Amino acid sequence: MQTFNFIIKNNRLDDIIDFNKFKSHKNLLIQVFCGQSKDSLQKILDEIKKNLPSSFIIASSTDGEIYEASVNTLSTIISISSFENTTFKALYVNENSSFKNGIKIAKTLIEEDSKLLICFTDGEKTNGEEFLKGIEETNNKIPVCGGMAADNASFTQTFIALDNNIYTKGAVAIVLNSKILDVKTAFNFNWSAIGISHKIDEVKGNRVYKISGLKSLDFYEKYLGEYVAKSLPATGIEFPLIVKRNGLSLARAVIKKHKDGSLSFAGNLHKNDRVKLGFGNIELIMNNPLKSLFKSSNINNTQSFFIYSCMARRRYMPNIIDLEIEPFSKIAPTSGFFTYGEFYYDKNKQSNQFLNQTLTVVALSEKEEAFINKELPNKEENQISEHARSLQALTHLIQQSANDYNKQSKELEEKTLYSQQLLNLQKQFLKHSVHETNTPLSVIMGNIDMYKMEFGKNRYISNIEIAMKTLFNIYDDLSYLIRKDHINRVKHNINIVDFLRSRIDFFSLIAKKAKLDFNFETSKKQIFIYFDETKLQRIVDNNLTNAIKYTFANNIIDVSIKIKEADVILKISSPSKQILDKKKIFEEYYQEQTSQNGFGLGLNLVKRICEEESVKIELESNENLASFIYTFKDITNENTPT
Repeated sequence: MQTFNFIIKNNRLDDIIDFNKFKSHKNLLIQVFCGQSKDSLQKILDEIKKNLPSSFIIASSTDGEIYEASVNTLSTIISISSFENTTFKALYVNENSSFKNGIKIAKTLIEEDSKLLICFTDGEKTNGEEFLKGIEETNNKIPVCGGMAADNASFTQTFIALDNNIYTKGAVAIVLNSKILDVKTAFNFNWSAIGISHKIDEVKGNRVYKISGLKSLDFYEKYLGEYVAKSLPATGIEFPLIVKRNGLSLARAVIKKHKDGSLSFAGNLHKNDRVKLGFGNIELIMNNPLKSLFKSSNINNTQSFFIYSCMARRRYMPNIIDLEIEPFSKIAPTSGFFTYGEFYYDKNKQSNQFLNQTLTVVALSEKEEAFINKELPNKEENQISEHARSLQALTHLIQQSANDYNKQSKELEEKTLYSQQLLNLQKQFLKHSVHETNTPLSVIMGNIDMYKMEFGKNRYISNIEIAMKTLFNIYDDLSYLIRKDHINRVKHNINIVDFLRSRIDFFSLIAKKAKLDFNFETSKKQIFIYFDETKLQRIVDNNLTNAIKYTFANNIIDVSIKIKEADVILKISSPSKQILDKKKIFEEYYQEQTSQNGFGLGLNLVKRICEEESVKIELESNENLASFIYTFKDITNENTPT
């Protein structure tokens, strides 16, 4: 096998290639990587086919061309490979789906001795992931290489070609059949994830509508800025979404922006995928790629390298991209192009992978194993500019900061999980405690009533009854907190006048023990509200018990209910110390007078219920009086005079 690479810019093809040199070769594979116009490519293909009619030609438009040790733009690279013991079959397909294109190529081309399948697809319509799935559905043992055509980041029209026929849709493929051809494939990623993970909320195939609650375009604007969002996909492709699949980090780059704010990516994403934004890790990219791609024993016999690399790599580091290509050219002829997505075959998993942001490489040889010991070429340090070194340092800083952030996030996540477990255990304990408390409380209250019926009241029974009613109120609060999210409450019309009288009667014994009394006033005998009875009891009971706790001895607790315009107003007032912090009084566990018993949960519970039910709370307090005023909006038409 021999490969000869040529570069065409403004010069004539006849001046560059001596076609007579190749006319005696029987098995010619020609790859053409075109960064020029479609018309220019057509002229080149016609000329090649005229001079080498038996050759197999496959071509693609590009976002940059690889010619030996250099990276070029707006040029055309012609790579002519002559084989001694390898034959070819070629096909163009344009079915109604990318998946079907892959199936047809695999079924038509792959044979028993097939060693490699080179595929180029259009870069606009093709779903690269689905295309490779179609090939794998038919045959998962043959390596696939190549990529999606590019068009110098204009994202208007890419093109591919087979022989001298150019196409703007579908896929072209050539299979290499041989008994001795040695094929090795590898890839470098070197893009690192950064920041927090985000969830794909809404997606269909490779079109993503929402990410973490935001439209996809708004998501990119939030994290990469307005300019990048407006310039997608030409700008911003260097910052893909990174998702993990089967332990492999895959990048998904934007290839199209839609008017509804959704974005199409070069490969599929799935609902609930966890993704992070990625950036090019120049510190890794600048390492000798051969060291990470091949062991020295694997490339001793290489006769040709074909590289299919992502456009993002060239655009992200235009001044140092040559450093990534150069080591290959020192071993064997090297050519390729920059794509909108790369095709790669994972031999260990026998699976095709659609990649972005990667450098994929194919090493070919028809040589038998030889004992040639080629050392990996060393990269010359003086080739790296100070600017590149600065980028390398910046990348190291970003990566290390990201590692520190990830470590802290993991520690915080572990602590949060531990706290959540403690909270769940606490809730479970309270649930069991409340459940087990109900029966003895009911037994005690029942026996108090029976004792009073048989023997009458006395001071000791009254004290026990007061304590039991206090316990019942605490029990009701805890029971409500535990069960409130698991019970469907039903609202109905409640005569709040009768309801208040019954609750005042329930707490009257406790009030008398504290040397207090209630004064209840109502503007009407019946006032109805449409409300949940359990929630109403928590509001009333907590206010009445608080009034009993904090009212000065030998005073009256005033409770009034009235209709004002379209509202029902409940007011509970009593002489007490001034409330110093009117906001904190509604917080959990807050008590201004720590000498009083209780958990400090009551008013917080009242506030939460009022927020849920749109009940307005007002608090008035001075040195001698405290008033809690509740305005209920959901009054019923039963309050309307007939």
